[in-house]
Amino acid sequence: MVLSALQLPDTDWLGWLGERGDGQLALARDRVAAITAAQPGDPGILGLWNDASIALRNAGSVAGLLSSVHPDAAVIERAEALEIEVQRFSTDLYLDPAVYAALASVETGGLDADARRLQAKVLQSFRRSGVDRDEQVRDQVRELEARLTDLGQAFSRNIRDGRAEARVPASALQGLPADFIESHPADAEGLVTITTEYPDVIPFLTFATDPYARRAVARTFFNLAWPANDAVLADLLRLRHELATLLGYATWADYDAEVKMIGDGAAIAGFIDTVALDAEAAGRREIEVLLGRAASEGEGVIDVSNWRHFHELIKREQYGVDATQVRRYFDFGKVHDGLLDITGRLFGLQFTPVEAAQARTWHPDVTSYDVSYEVDGSQVGRIHLDLHPRERKYNHAAQFDLVAGVRERQLPEGVLVCNFPRGLMDHRDVVTLFHEFGHLIHHIVGGGQQWVRFSGVATEWDFVEAPSQLLEEWAWDASVLQRFATDADGTPIPRELVAKMKAAEEFGKGFLARTQMFYAALAYRFHVERPSDPTARMLELYAQYSLVAPLPDTHFYAGFGHLAGYTSAYYTYMWSLVIAKDLFSAFDRDNLLDAELAARYRDRVLRPGGSRDAADLVESFLGRPYNTDAFAAWLNS
Repeated sequence: MVLSALQLPDTDWLGWLGERGDGQLALARDRVAAITAAQPGDPGILGLWNDASIALRNAGSVAGLLSSVHPDAAVIERAEALEIEVQRFSTDLYLDPAVYAALASVETGGLDADARRLQAKVLQSFRRSGVDRDEQVRDQVRELEARLTDLGQAFSRNIRDGRAEARVPASALQGLPADFIESHPADAEGLVTITTEYPDVIPFLTFATDPYARRAVARTFFNLAWPANDAVLADLLRLRHELATLLGYATWADYDAEVKMIGDGAAIAGFIDTVALDAEAAGRREIEVLLGRAASEGEGVIDVSNWRHFHELIKREQYGVDATQVRRYFDFGKVHDGLLDITGRLFGLQFTPVEAAQARTWHPDVTSYDVSYEVDGSQVGRIHLDLHPRERKYNHAAQFDLVAGVRERQLPEGVLVCNFPRGLMDHRDVVTLFHEFGHLIHHIVGGGQQWVRFSGVATEWDFVEAPSQLLEEWAWDASVLQRFATDADGTPIPRELVAKMKAAEEFGKGFLARTQMFYAALAYRFHVERPSDPTARMLELYAQYSLVAPLPDTHFYAGFGHLAGYTSAYYTYMWSLVIAKDLFSAFDRDNLLDAELAARYRDRVLRPGGSRDAADLVESFLGRPYNTDAFAAWLNS
């Protein structure tokens, strides 16, 4: 069966969003009504549930995407309203005893393995929502869920709309690449504007030689959404705790961890401390090197305003890697095309450009591709790449769903949302692009499920980063990079330079792992403790976990967007990295373009989506249960 991609509007996005959202919600209501009207025990109830779930996810996907990327404020407002409607509908649905009873009435004996898994997962979700509690508790859950949706939106909106600027002297651009300087002209007062957008702030903190200007930019960046998000975060943490305890859990972290690989909240704290301890010796050695380099320029501390700068200098002086020279090999257009070529070869995919008139995307920057399998030309899905910054746009990097794939019903469509420069890219941007594209591949390739519950990136949340972290490895391989990383004369990046880049990248993994554990500890501890003074608690956690100091009078947590989405589970990045390193151990480092092995990984880990537990998917590929050996060897090498 040949499926068609979702037809997006030509101009009337506001009207289309209303039709799509209202239409899918109406369809979901109709299918839910059919569930409660069905004869108890009828196996068709699961099919009706799938219909309702597809419609609800369709509505939620367009709402979540357009609230983050559409340039029209009216469309953003309508999308945010639709998000609330979807969440309210979902909350009511999972609190409906009649729907729960109908689903539970289906006998498992006549179901196949996927259907049994679906029923078990769905019933667990109902119980976690409080469906088996009395009416008073269910009403409290409804109120809490509605308020939490509002607060989550507000927290993210304050970050998205809180774009700030630091104005520094034009002389502060000394050390920055020529194209950066050219794109940041001085105003009549001789000042240059540096925004809190990543393409501005990260290069500035890395290359600018003026320590006072770096501190000014860093202070602006690390006060993003402060103080606006203080009250929002306090309410978020309080109400999440209230919801968790209402449902019988000790903390929000315990509630959230129950459906993840890690299992319970206390294990999060243990994992964080274990990684922090493992990384301490290497991290402190690295910080001493950075301190020595900083001292030579009269700076006596390594903090959030200068670690990138001195890290870069160490790479340049001790490893022979100058990022301002490295970036000349990474023209955005070549990287974009090279990524499609490499992933196409690896996973046996073909990317066919979709004409703009046919794709009808929300902004001219967006490019779209139909994806098919090379071996037989069969459809896989459609992807949309929205890769440059603009006003009102989501200002980090992430993959968004547009359509969840369902076998023989709807084609999976995913959107990559990033904020890369239009000209030359830093290599770290290339790594980020590979990482996020890993999510996109997972969404598309895993979108051939019968049950939408298992479609795409539907594994346990602490596994979802592993496929993306694995794909990052290809952005460090000389044979891969030389296929697209060429300078203006067409000369490929030298293998010797890539080897130096890899060696330089290894320097810092200890203190950067500690930085990740600070982020993870903040997310976990804030949810468990709900501190009355978040700044003071943040500073304590900095001292306990991070080897990089904060700047005085800054409030990182207020702009830490993962507190809205990942809640207490930021640890998942490092948990996934442990698995990613183990997955990578199966590949031949001398031949990362081995399509046969990559296809086996695609078919055993990505294509099943969430139809099996993540540990089972990994074991199927590796031929054994995953372990920490590869991660430990990497961290201590």
